[in-house]
Amino acid sequence: MSLNSTTTDWERQRLEMVERQLYARGIRNPRVLEAMRRIPREEFIPPQHRHLSYADEPVPIGFGQTISQPYMTALMAECLQLQGTETVLEVGAGSGYHAAVLGALAARVISVEILPELAAYARENLDRTGCGANVQVVCADGSLGWPPAAPYDAISVAAAASDVPPALLEQLKDPGLLVIPVGPSWEQELRVYSKRQGRVYIRTVTFCRFVPLRGKAGWE
Repeated sequence: MSLNSTTTDWERQRLEMVERQLYARGIRNPRVLEAMRRIPREEFIPPQHRHLSYADEPVPIGFGQTISQPYMTALMAECLQLQGTETVLEVGAGSGYHAAVLGALAARVISVEILPELAAYARENLDRTGCGANVQVVCADGSLGWPPAAPYDAISVAAAASDVPPALLEQLKDPGLLVIPVGPSWEQELRVYSKRQGRVYIRTVTFCRFVPLRGKAGWE
């Protein structure tokens, strides 16, 4: 996409977000960058906060939840190294935006949301934008994963846990990658868990701050 007389203001903001917030900070995966250029983030944000769609910060989506800042969405997606053939589990559908990004990068996405209102909101947003063809939103306790579609090539968790939930590691394929924020409520480490030949390796990517993971293996 290039800037011209037909480029809308939202498209301009989207392009600027990719260049200034993502590429400038080291996001280099071309498929991730293209997904972030193409998917209309403004359509996944409540009307009263839509002016913040491309701000470099999390944005409230109701029920005490947020949509992550664009950089964090891109970073988590890049960490999963998706090639387009994978089945991905997302824990925490929120408004559906991150699921839309993952859906552009993988063959199939199962997005689990514990709050019925947000699960319905995510489905509505995905359907309206045409981003939901390969995304299934399930209302359930994502801290327990989603056994019916397991195992998964990759797992993305958009909420902070005190430790990685055992069910998620169990439902991760070997080889497979899992990205999750781990730590206390005030600050976490964004970690990548890599399962290879029966062993699990852990890499810390950056520090971050997410809303708490709800459910039996979360904070509640």
